[in-house]
Amino acid sequence: MSKNLTTRSEDYSKWYNELVVKADLAENSGVRGCMVIKPYGYAIWEKMQAELDRKFKETGHQNAYFPLFVPKSMFEAEEKNAEGFAKECAIVTHYRLKNDPDKPGKLMVDPNAKLEEELIVRPTSEAIIWSTYKGWVQSYRDLPLLINQWANVVRWEMRTRLFLRTAEFLWQEGHTAHATKSEAVEESEKMMNVYADFAENFMAIPVVKGIKTETERFAGAEETYCIEALMQDGKALQAGTSHFLGQNFAKAFDVKFANAEGKQEYVWGTSWGVSTRLMGALVMTHSDDKGLVLPPNLAPIQVVIVPIHKTDEQLGEITVVVNELVSQLRKLNIAVKYDDRTTQKPGFKFNEYELKGVPIRIAVGPKDLENGTFEIARRDTLTKETVSKDGIVTYVNDLLSQIQVDLYNKALDYRNTHITEVNNFDEFKDVLENKGGFVSAHWDGTAATEEKIKDLTKATIRCIPLDGVEEAGTCVFTGNSSSRRVLFAKAY
Repeated sequence: MSKNLTTRSEDYSKWYNELVVKADLAENSGVRGCMVIKPYGYAIWEKMQAELDRKFKETGHQNAYFPLFVPKSMFEAEEKNAEGFAKECAIVTHYRLKNDPDKPGKLMVDPNAKLEEELIVRPTSEAIIWSTYKGWVQSYRDLPLLINQWANVVRWEMRTRLFLRTAEFLWQEGHTAHATKSEAVEESEKMMNVYADFAENFMAIPVVKGIKTETERFAGAEETYCIEALMQDGKALQAGTSHFLGQNFAKAFDVKFANAEGKQEYVWGTSWGVSTRLMGALVMTHSDDKGLVLPPNLAPIQVVIVPIHKTDEQLGEITVVVNELVSQLRKLNIAVKYDDRTTQKPGFKFNEYELKGVPIRIAVGPKDLENGTFEIARRDTLTKETVSKDGIVTYVNDLLSQIQVDLYNKALDYRNTHITEVNNFDEFKDVLENKGGFVSAHWDGTAATEEKIKDLTKATIRCIPLDGVEEAGTCVFTGNSSSRRVLFAKAY
């Protein structure tokens, strides 16, 4: 298999695009800005989905499904949300085509089939869901309402990139309703913590938990909690968000409940989501110039076994031993593949699984059978070791756990060495241009300063870290007083 990947140091963006395609994760489709997620890529997404879904259900949420289309008047009901997404909306205006009389074999929009009301293709589902909740909530006994949906959404992006920014993408979006403000805030924080736990312990991606500035906040929210990750090129990536909506959507859609005293009150809401953008984060956090590097938790194939043989007889002997090993590994729920194809040579297979990021590769040939050993290769470190047949199952199981931990620690070390405190604007610009990563700096709290810094450097405030401490200082740009540092970075 020919890889010929552009190296990260040569062109990080090109490296990423090539890797996504060559590792069979996804490809561009015939629809501008949309992607086809290929089986190998979708298998990774399914693993993400399964683990997140388990976590959601553990925290009391249920799955439901809501329509793809939102009537325009309904979409407009919460003004800030509508304004925030207006430029990205795709709109359905007609419901039928007909033959074009001037162009045989071609179709045209039937002018007589115009919709009475235009339909927005959902960029997010708050409007359709809150309009539904009005009929679901009457009493405090109906609360909390804890709903999640797995869906696709459409945001008409002008500049697209596979997984990171596409016109249509897959995601989950949770939408909850509560009797009190404190319950809703607690829910928002809880789901941010669920996302952080998933990113760190399942994807091996360290994240910073924080809140967004008012400028960066979700349209229609009173507070946006987020997890921010750092990619290998020093750019940040927003890996998940959880929004405290206050009573904004409840008031827009008249969602009230009778409290224990019989008094009518508006409910308090949240929404939260992660998307296939996490696939991009996965690729960019761990992978190298040879291809994907996948944490074992997310690898569709955790162990691949490649036979080394010259004759069919040798292959037969190897297969007997391998089948026993495969059976033992599967009893431990390890996803193992035995690649006994005779149409490709071992070297081709090695390259293929290296490119696809399979965590462990086992090679076994006639000499290994004689010696009672297997050759084990780690994808993350590209190291090899000879292991006795007797302890192979335990060794592989332990090694998968070790690789998961090592990948997290490697990414954490990179992240920690790329959080740089600066105290003036010259230092700020120097770090952004020459080192990259998160820049920890004082900010005077104004949107005007935030916008000016963005205009001059393309860096945005990624978050106000939740673990930050009060620290008197002066704004890195204006010199005005500041009570704490925030994290700036260039971002995807």
